[in-house]
Formats: sequence, structure tokens, C-alpha cells
Amino acid sequence: MTTPIQNQKLDSLLMPWHTDWTALFGTDRPLILEIGFGYGAFLFHLARQHPQSNIVGIEISNRCLVKVEGRLARESFPNVRVIHSRAETALNHLFVPESLTEIHINFPDPWFKTDHARRRLMQRDTLDAMVSRLQPNGSLYLATDIIAYAEMSAELLAATPGLTNQLASPWVNSLPGRVTTKYEARARAEGRSCYYFAYRRNDVPAPAVPVIKDLDMPHMVFTTPLSLDDMRDRFEAFHHNDGDVHIGYSAVFRGEYTLLFEIHVNEPTISQHTALLLTQRQVENEYTLQLASFGHARPTEGVHAAVYALGSWLLSLHPDAQVVKQKLRPDVSAGAT
Repeated sequence: MTTPIQNQKLDSLLMPWHTDWTALFGTDRPLILEIGFGYGAFLFHLARQHPQSNIVGIEISNRCLVKVEGRLARESFPNVRVIHSRAETALNHLFVPESLTEIHINFPDPWFKTDHARRRLMQRDTLDAMVSRLQPNGSLYLATDIIAYAEMSAELLAATPGLTNQLASPWVNSLPGRVTTKYEARARAEGRSCYYFAYRRNDVPAPAVPVIKDLDMPHMVFTTPLSLDDMRDRFEAFHHNDGDVHIGYSAVFRGEYTLLFEIHVNEPTISQHTALLLTQRQVENEYTLQLASFGHARPTEGVHAAVYALGSWLLSLHPDAQVVKQKLRPDVSAGAT
């Protein structure tokens, strides 16, 4: 048995990719995941219902995290850990294939607007990651109070070969053994029906969804006759797309020997608000562009693309500028626009 890590604030951007759950809990037990635990009623129900399992809850709301972290500090729930994380980040970066015995999703945000549909949790890529992470005979449970979301989810789940419906219908309006959450009680009090799904992982091979790990730290060294002030003065906020990676360059700040570029990098499994650092080297007219060392940004494919795009723009500012060396993913420029 290893020493468990308790009462520590956990964030998927700071945790190892992938995570050693035995080390985190101090025990090697079946692993259950709740996605979006809210104020924790269902999470603590799981902990009491499955004392011989390790329970992981992920949540994006800081307010909910603080409330549940406070309860964990006051009460003894040694088999519970909560993590600040998007579901896509946790599923693709923290968990290896066939590591989960159960996944619970309770009342996910429906993102009603059409242009927000890509933010919905129930998407083909995310569901494929769930199937990959479930052990054989593992269970997937979903609850929603939005009929349109239930219909969309029913269609998506029915088209997933690796899952078998455990109900006689696509969903039911009550599920024995559930604890009623605060949100669930409010939905019923306001006259909304609830829709419950229960699926089992079958023996159809899961989609190949490997754990996404950190890449090497990206950097580019180049020469240009331009000064830091010249480059700063010519900067205007811009966006760059590289496949399904979207990068925004919003501002630049001048240091004594540096420029700091504020960036937002949005990838399918992770979003990061970070910075790239351009440093004047001791060699005349030579500069290094790299990921800033503060903020614990992860060197993902998107960050590599961000270094490449900004470096390309800086090089375009003068005809005599040229790359000395660079360390970027081999296909970083593929699909760049």
C-alpha cells in the first residue's frame, strides 16, 4: 500500500498524464468516475455505496469545487478525490484504456444554442473516449431533464457498438437506487421529467483512443534585423487555425530583453490560456521563441502549433529573417491557414 494523497487541490492541467491512481489513493481498487459532480450529493452517495472502490469526481465550476473540497476536509471520505477538469481533458489525458468500472453523468449542460453544440458533453469523440476507458462489463449512466438532450443522447448511444442498453427502452423516467440530487429535485418540483440511461460495456472492441501525453517543449531560434521594439510595434491581435486547433494571440508585453505574447489555445481535449516568450540572445540579431515557464502550461500539439504560427509571423516581418533551429512536432504546419 502506498501513502495516499489527501486534501490536495487537484487540477488536470497539473497532474501527470496519465495519472497513477493507485499512488493518488494509496490503494489499488476499482475506479469510478462522476463527470460534473455539482454540489456533490451523488458523488458522496457513490462513496458510501461503493466503499471498496475509488471515486473520482471532475468538475469545471470553481464554486462547486470549493464546496465539495470543504466537505472533504471536514468529513472522512478516504475513497474520494475531486479534480478541476473538463471531461474531455480528464478522459483523454488522465485515464488509460479499460481503467474505469463505472462512469456517471448527471444533468450535463445542454448548451441549447446551435452555435454552442460543439460544447455539449455527449459528442461522438467524447463518447468513444468513455467506451475506451471502461473496463469489460463496465457501466455508463446518464441522467438529463432536457428531452431534446435525451433524444440526441439516445441516438448517439444506440449508434455506439461498444455499449449495450441495459433497459427495455432507450431511457426510463426513474431509476431504482439513485439518490436525488438538489438539481434533480428542483427539476421535478418545476414539473420537468427526468430521463435516465444505463449502458454496459460489451465485448465489441473499443475505439482506439490512446492517452494524450505531453510533447517535448517547443522552441524556435531565428535571426532578424528587427529589434524587440520593432516587432512589438508591428503586432496586432490575430487568430490562427491548425486543423481543429484554434489559437488566439491577444496582446504583447515588453520586458527588458523579452516580449511576452498572451495566447489562448483551444484543442478538442484541452483549453489553455498561457504565453509565449521571445528572448533576445547574446548573439546579435538572434532570438529564441518558446513557451513561457510560468503558469504550468502543457506542451501540447496546440502549443507547438502556436509557437510555429507566431514564429512564422515574426519571420515574415523582414526578408532577411531566417530560422537557425527549431524543435517542433514534425507535422506542425500541416493544415495551417
